[in-house]
Amino acid sequence: MKNQKSTVDEIRERFDNDVERFSNLETGQSATMDAPLALEIIQQCAAANHPHASAMLDIGCGAGNFTLKILQALPGLNCTLIDLSKPMLDRAAERVTRATSGRVECLQSDIRDYRPKPESFDLVVAAAVLHHLRSEDEWRNVLQTIHAALRPGGTFWVWDMIIHETPAVQQVMWERFGRYLSALKGDEYRDHVFAYIDKEDSAASLNLQMRLAEKAGFRRIEILHKTAVFAAWMAAK
Repeated sequence: MKNQKSTVDEIRERFDNDVERFSNLETGQSATMDAPLALEIIQQCAAANHPHASAMLDIGCGAGNFTLKILQALPGLNCTLIDLSKPMLDRAAERVTRATSGRVECLQSDIRDYRPKPESFDLVVAAAVLHHLRSEDEWRNVLQTIHAALRPGGTFWVWDMIIHETPAVQQVMWERFGRYLSALKGDEYRDHVFAYIDKEDSAASLNLQMRLAEKAGFRRIEILHKTAVFAAWMAAK
């Protein structure tokens, strides 16, 4: 029997004490395979889709890397940043305020509790955060919230951990992820990452995410990049 997953408060506490690791724009979150490449792809595609965007929401913004990457291509955006962790938000606000002439609003909140004004954003982004959702109902509710928050033609951009629905494929991909972590910082680091994933995360399959996004009302869904147990995708309202 697996241990009970971390509570929201436990997750918040871990991130409160891990701000520096999430503050490197060049490497992104190093435990996430292909993070710099995924952010670059999303930046380019988001800018191509919305050259005149004015407002963006970053869910689980961490120290602000995703927003900073988007601002390199779309300077001057009004940015709304949401995160569980106050220290993360403080760092993100400091960095993002320097990078945009637009307004920066920071909200310490769980996306499951957030209720934005309808049709407020051209872009919504979420990097390595939705794997904390625990059930299909939570996924469904969050996707409906995001869909409602987007303006007509607005887009949602995701980079996150996934699982595979075929057990043998999942085993192969998980082993590839393990080899990546060991090569990055050694076997002890691999075991550390695997332990907190087991305790903290609840990744959903890419197929399930696509199905639920469609049910939430998104009309066009694209897979942008996939590597082992991580994927980037977008959905348009």
